[in-house]
Amino acid sequence: MTPSGDQAALRLCYLFSSLRPCDFDTLVTASSRMRYGRRTEIFAMGDDADGLRIILSGGVRIWISDQDGQELTVALLEKGDSFGEIALFDELPRTASATATENTECLYVPRSVADTLLKQNPDFAKQIIQILCETLRRNTKEMSAVMFLNLEKRLAQKLCDLAFTHARIEDNKACFNRKFSQADLAKMLGVSREAINKRLTNFAQQGLIEVKGGKLSILDVARLSDFK
Repeated sequence: MTPSGDQAALRLCYLFSSLRPCDFDTLVTASSRMRYGRRTEIFAMGDDADGLRIILSGGVRIWISDQDGQELTVALLEKGDSFGEIALFDELPRTASATATENTECLYVPRSVADTLLKQNPDFAKQIIQILCETLRRNTKEMSAVMFLNLEKRLAQKLCDLAFTHARIEDNKACFNRKFSQADLAKMLGVSREAINKRLTNFAQQGLIEVKGGKLSILDVARLSDFK
């Protein structure tokens, strides 16, 4: 990817899409590339926050863990996705860990440049407030699912959510373009792999999903979305 590709990645990032040209030039100048090998820790929960990263190639897993070592996957990110946004706007430690799932290259945006843009551009500050509000609404929705939905419904909802970012959807059928193992799904929902296996088997028996070559397909997105 050329430097112009770096500019495109920044322009496509939802945080910076509406920046004025002069502010965007400041952002480009301050950004730099970073590379990480497969399974390399990019940062850990509790680390001092330094800035935002945008994935240019590869993939990143965002996750949290408890004192017993149990892990919960918060997100699986791919090319074009950004992570570490909170670090741009507060000085508190990292709220989650980030690990490269394969050889990965990121564009790094330091927190200092965000501070400069916030001071110089009130419209940018307003946009950030709106984005943070959207994030809060999404987190509230996810918390409600954990509290009030059974595992079957939570898994159905998670598969449908993943389909919109990791699958090709045609004629109410979603074919995932990457593999999600039962262990991956278990870590996303905070349950055992055995519990996921049981529910996936149930979905398959009902004609809602199928697995071929290790890749999952949703055979009826509408039915799975409305699963009771």
